[in-house]
Amino acid sequence: MKTERRTLTRQEEFVRQHRRHHYLIAAWRILLFVLFLALWEISADTGRIDSFFFSSPSRVVLCLAEQIRTNSMLFHIGITLYETIVSFLLVFLCSLAAATVLWYSPKLSEILEPYLVVLNSLPKSALAPLFIVWLGTGTRTIIVAGMSVAIFGSVISFFTGFQQVDGEKVTLIYTLGGHRRDAFFKVILPGSVPILLSTAKVNIGLALVGVIIGEFLAARRGLGYLIIYGSQVFRLDMVITSIIVLCVIALLFYKSIQFIEHQIKIRFKM
Repeated sequence: MKTERRTLTRQEEFVRQHRRHHYLIAAWRILLFVLFLALWEISADTGRIDSFFFSSPSRVVLCLAEQIRTNSMLFHIGITLYETIVSFLLVFLCSLAAATVLWYSPKLSEILEPYLVVLNSLPKSALAPLFIVWLGTGTRTIIVAGMSVAIFGSVISFFTGFQQVDGEKVTLIYTLGGHRRDAFFKVILPGSVPILLSTAKVNIGLALVGVIIGEFLAARRGLGYLIIYGSQVFRLDMVITSIIVLCVIALLFYKSIQFIEHQIKIRFKM
C-alpha cells in the first residue's frame, strides 16, 4: 500500500510539474506578444515609426472592424480558406496515391526519384505565371498553385515513410501467405501514420503559401488579393491586417492538424 501511495504521489507530482511547465510557457508566449503590441503601439504614437507605413495595433483593429462590418474581410477569408483546404486535401490524396504507386513499383521509384527531387527544389512562384497561361485566372488556377508548392515534397516524404517501416513485419506477412497488398494495408500504411500526420502539418502551411502566391497574380478576391490591392492604393493598414489574419489562419490550421494527430495517437495508443 505504501509503495502504491508513493507511486501515485510521484505521478501526481509529475503531472503537476508538467502542467506548470505548459502554463509557464503559455504565459511567456502571451507576455511576449503583449509586449510586442505595446511597443508597436507606443512607437507609432510617439513617432518613432511612421504609422502610415508601419500602422499600429489600434489602426489594425479599426481596419479589421471596418472590413468585418462591410463583410468584405469575411468574404475574402472564406475564399482563401476554401482554396487552401481544397489544395491541402488534394495534395494529401494525390501524394498518398503517388507514394503508394512508387512503393508497389521499386523500379518506377528509381526512375522518378531524380525528377521528384528536381521538381521539389524548383521555386514554385516561377510556375504561377504558367498556370495563369494554361488555366486562366480563377479559383482553379489558385488551387493548382497551392498544390504545386507542397505536392512534390509530400510525395517524397510519404514514400520515405513507407520505406522506413520495419521490414521484418513485411517479411512476416509474406511468410504467413500474405500478398503485397496485405503488407501495404496491414503494415506499411498503419506504420506510416506518424509520418503522414507530421507531413500534413507542414503541407497545410505550404498550401496556404501557394494559394496566396496564386491570389497575388490571378485573383480578384481572397486575402492575397487584399494585400496586393492595399499596397497599390497605399492602404497599408489593410495590408498589415490581412497579413495578421493570415498568421491567425496558419496557426489555426496547424493546431487543427495537431489536434487530429493527438486524437489519433490516443485512439490507437501510438
